Amino acid sequence: MIYIYFAVLIVSFAILFKSASFFVEGASTIARVLNISKMVVGIVFVGMATTAPEFGASIIASIMGHPEIALGNAIGSVICDDGVALALAAIVAPTAILINCRVLKTAGLFLISIDILAYILARNGTIGRMEGALFLIILCFYFIFVLRKQRYNVGKDDKERDGLSEKEENPPVSKLALLKKPIFLFAVGITGVILTCWAIIWASIHIAEYFSIPKVIIGLTIIAIGTSLPEISICVTAALKGEGEIAVGNIIGADILNILWIIGVSSIVNPIKVELNIINFAFPFMILIVITMLVAMRIGCRIGKMKGFILFGLYILYLFLTLKFFA
Repeated sequence: MIYIYFAVLIVSFAILFKSASFFVEGASTIARVLNISKMVVGIVFVGMATTAPEFGASIIASIMGHPEIALGNAIGSVICDDGVALALAAIVAPTAILINCRVLKTAGLFLISIDILAYILARNGTIGRMEGALFLIILCFYFIFVLRKQRYNVGKDDKERDGLSEKEENPPVSKLALLKKPIFLFAVGITGVILTCWAIIWASIHIAEYFSIPKVIIGLTIIAIGTSLPEISICVTAALKGEGEIAVGNIIGADILNILWIIGVSSIVNPIKVELNIINFAFPFMILIVITMLVAMRIGCRIGKMKGFILFGLYILYLFLTLKFFA
């Protein structure tokens, strides 16, 4: 029977990956048709789209009465995003990825702040509905800040688009017609994400019970890796195409959403209760790898192969310590 669970897990991850791809394509096209700025698309739409698998898996886990899997998935995904997705992007990129250190300073400080806040609130072994609501409020203020900061760029982009539309010879196509396909992809993608996430949680719970592994550890490792596949694929693809900044922006945005969006909603659905020894291992390691990532990018305002190998090495250490102490 255990082989069936593993088979379901593997097939579900494959379908999840394709569903998330549809979701990303649909969300990005909708944003483009509606003339939403590229920065907002990257942080809000693409960030939320690539974290859709984590969100789906965490919410389904909470609904099924396993909120500890939701927490493990969120924290594990942050560690996986930094230690695998960004690390591989830096390693495979033809040249070192240049970093906008001015943007990094603001986003980096915000990311570290919410990571530390989450750890402080989880120190009693519980993240309740009030804490979850606080996370969502912070996320809303963050999005408002991003929108206000990009107001000038939005206006500039609109002027550029107007200039281009004047030069077009073909008659304009209605937005409704342009939105049909992306809305269909968006709907198919989110449906696939929800259904496959349910299958992943179901198989993971049975695997954890079979091997007597704490469910939160399954979330920190297997589910976190599987649901981070969109970030991994996007980062590696962007790096190979010489678009490393897209990879960096996607990872920082995904890290922020994993904490505020995924843990926030999951704890509102079902308060999260996790053993303190796991809290005191997972959160500090997450903060360690996030700080290492930000410092690596800040030095020289670029991240190359050596820094990528350091981040990947930290992830291997994380897996080793997780299995050693909790498996």
